[in-house]
Amino acid sequence: MKHIVQRSAALAAVAALSMALAACGGGGSGEGGDTAASLAAKTQFNPQPYESLKDGGSLTTAITEITPQFNTFQTDGTLYTLNVWRWYNPTLITFTADGDPVYNPDYLTDVKQDTVNGNTRITYTINPKATYNDGAPIDWRSFESTWQTSNGRNQAYFVSSTDGYDRIASVTRGVDDRQAVITFNGIDVWWPGLFNVLLNPKATDPKVYNQGYINNPHNEWGAGPYQIQKFDQQNGTIVFERNPRWWGKRGKLDTRTFLTMESSAAINAFRNGQLDIVAVNSQNDYAQVKTQPGTEIRKGPSLQLDFFTLNGQSPILSDPRVRKAVFESIDRQQIVKFHFNGLDYTADPQGSMNLLPFQKGYQNTFDQVIRYDPEQAKRDLDAAGWVPGPDGFRQKNGQPLRFTYVNTGDDVVGKAVAGGTAAMLKNVGIQLDIRQVPSSDYSKIVTGRQFDMFYSGVSQGDPYGLAYICQMWCSNTGLIKSGLNDPKNDALVRSVNTLPTPEEQYARGAEAEKAALATYGVMPTVNLPAIYAVKQGLANYGAGRFYVATPETIGWQK
Repeated sequence: MKHIVQRSAALAAVAALSMALAACGGGGSGEGGDTAASLAAKTQFNPQPYESLKDGGSLTTAITEITPQFNTFQTDGTLYTLNVWRWYNPTLITFTADGDPVYNPDYLTDVKQDTVNGNTRITYTINPKATYNDGAPIDWRSFESTWQTSNGRNQAYFVSSTDGYDRIASVTRGVDDRQAVITFNGIDVWWPGLFNVLLNPKATDPKVYNQGYINNPHNEWGAGPYQIQKFDQQNGTIVFERNPRWWGKRGKLDTRTFLTMESSAAINAFRNGQLDIVAVNSQNDYAQVKTQPGTEIRKGPSLQLDFFTLNGQSPILSDPRVRKAVFESIDRQQIVKFHFNGLDYTADPQGSMNLLPFQKGYQNTFDQVIRYDPEQAKRDLDAAGWVPGPDGFRQKNGQPLRFTYVNTGDDVVGKAVAGGTAAMLKNVGIQLDIRQVPSSDYSKIVTGRQFDMFYSGVSQGDPYGLAYICQMWCSNTGLIKSGLNDPKNDALVRSVNTLPTPEEQYARGAEAEKAALATYGVMPTVNLPAIYAVKQGLANYGAGRFYVATPETIGWQK
């Protein structure tokens, strides 16, 4: 699935499950004159075998927020939810930098794919040692509970994404309890993106699923090389330690800590040695860390794209003519420049919400729907009855054409995007008020839809971006907060993943995305590079493209 992320110094330590929201990020490091094309195949995460790592030590990173919702499957979960979740819950499938699936032998001893009567069937054989922290076995029932809560058939579950799970016909017991047999309706080409992580069967009650994880991580329902040592909700801190119940390779780190911080605070914390790695979001950030002793810069493509969201439930923005005019007023080339101002990095504006520019099947569908044209925006507003007033701002029946843009955190790029967008809209007679709030308000703003206009990012968690097209564009999505996804497009969107080949899905997906973008709810802007300042010696961590490390393999090189 995809997860939302917000702009901040938060570091996506591992890839997200499907897609997730996050803060919009910054720019490049200013080294080497990189372009999006030159970074597409690049990774820098210091890959090291387990045996080359020291025993002991700690890892401390910043995170924008410890998201109140600890259930990564629930609709209010973000990328930050998943980054924490994977340190103390089962991680069955990870990926190489190139996107090849890797099955974790501590949980899965065998994975077999076959086709039966035209239906994809996957058989997972589970390690007999695998148990949750409360002593319950990890068996086929965990696959069943993950499917039943995520397939969309029970509306009591507020699920982040049903994509893929809704195409499963059955999850059954295999030769014994330690084998799960997954049978799809028809062919499924993206199946390795499912069951990367599991939901404990004890969380299947809808009230527990939706509310039981709020500010309660439920360490006893987890499993893996680490467990929670301390969760300090008030101060935004969570610390992990080795799990004495773990049956696999011992974690190399003594402790792993997430600290809630604003972007500028994180840079300062890295400089004074409090953090071991930090995201480099601007030229100013890079200038502060590039000469730090014992520091290296790790750079590669990110899985994140930034985008604007318009709240269609806002009275003024409920008119599609106004929304269209807003997007026609925004120069996406200028938004790209805000991200990379003064840096030796260039990229074209992002043209799709489904796929990233370096992925097969990518098309710039946005430019096929709407283009930067402030004069057309003025004509659209004229036609909608909004006329310029004495101060240059438009009004209608005595009401000003005015709404609010919420900006979270103190990231300089985020502030530049907010101010620049206000200036562009002013040019066509729209008054945009910027409301600045701390990063800690991010989940509240997003989940409560407390904005008229918002800028954030979405992060892919695996190589199968098109597998989550419904999470992005279906009318019941929990990911996109515009409230504008049209039910009339649902049949077209849902048909994409029923096609038997990736190539057919790419073509149908572009058609579906164009129809969805024509509701004028979201505007993609830029796919960011991933750039981190890292203390030398940190292994299996950094800019890895699709690479995901299991927690026990992260540590310090000997």
